[in-house]
Amino acid sequence: MNIKKYFPLAFVALLVTTLSSCSLVEGIFKAGVWSGIIVVVVVLALIIWVISKIFGGGRS
Repeated sequence: MNIKKYFPLAFVALLVTTLSSCSLVEGIFKAGVWSGIIVVVVVLALIIWVISKIFGGGRS
């Protein structure tokens, strides 16, 4: 077994597990969640608008 081959992977795994509570990562995930929510709301509103136009919504 070649230890030099697996050392970088083990080192990265150690860093990932010890530095997982970084505030930068937390900020990125919070921004991702909010942007995801906004995208979902916009897409749903667009789908509802298109369906209402197809089925004659808004006619007098």
